[in-house]
Amino acid sequence: MKILVPVKRAVDRNVKVRVNADGTGIDLANVKMAMNPFCEIAVEAALRLKEAGQASEVVVVSIGSEKSAETLRTGLAMGADRGILVKTDAPRVEPLAVAKLLKAVIGTEAPGLVILGKQAIDDDSNQTGQMLAALMGWPQATFASKIDLEADAVTVAREVDGGTETLRLALPAVITTDLRLNEPRYASLPNIMKAKKKPLDETTPEALGVDIAPRLQVLKVAEPPRRAGGVKVASAADLVAKLRETGVL
Repeated sequence: MKILVPVKRAVDRNVKVRVNADGTGIDLANVKMAMNPFCEIAVEAALRLKEAGQASEVVVVSIGSEKSAETLRTGLAMGADRGILVKTDAPRVEPLAVAKLLKAVIGTEAPGLVILGKQAIDDDSNQTGQMLAALMGWPQATFASKIDLEADAVTVAREVDGGTETLRLALPAVITTDLRLNEPRYASLPNIMKAKKKPLDETTPEALGVDIAPRLQVLKVAEPPRRAGGVKVASAADLVAKLRETGVL
């Protein structure tokens, strides 16, 4: 069975982001980029299924500029077999457009399972997996913390507000990963060198017949307000009085 894993190039998790001067987005000048952390977890999940003999091939796919090929090479260095780059210079591809592009890729690749990160740390939309499942008419399990794959079904433990919910899905299906699913491996130097020789195909939204024109307009991006300093009070009565003054009580 083939597993398709979408991956995204995002700002490195250790970088402190800053809003650009005109307030239209994040300042990306000289900012370190890397694979989205939740995408790394998805790649690791697919690779473990392959190593367990439950999958025959892991294909990573990314949507973005030529630089997104670096993200795909990271996935290949981790152990994926092939990469597909949907090349576009659009500054931002919205989740619905991403889902439509992935649907077109799935039409060609015919995977039995799609595993992707629950969200990207740049926009935190948490929408692509759900939209893809809806477009495909496939069952879905979001926020997966455990995956057990069978011949024609997959059992997923997913995190919910009250604890854990277990679902059994018929294949093909869409799964989005949560932090507790696994700890992604580091790519070794030999595997990084091998990744340079692995197949990496390119296509475009136009070739896939998908319109990626934005449907949303970002009005303003602003940093959160700075936290105000605390105030010491002499007694519980003073504390209650302060809370009443601020409207908390």
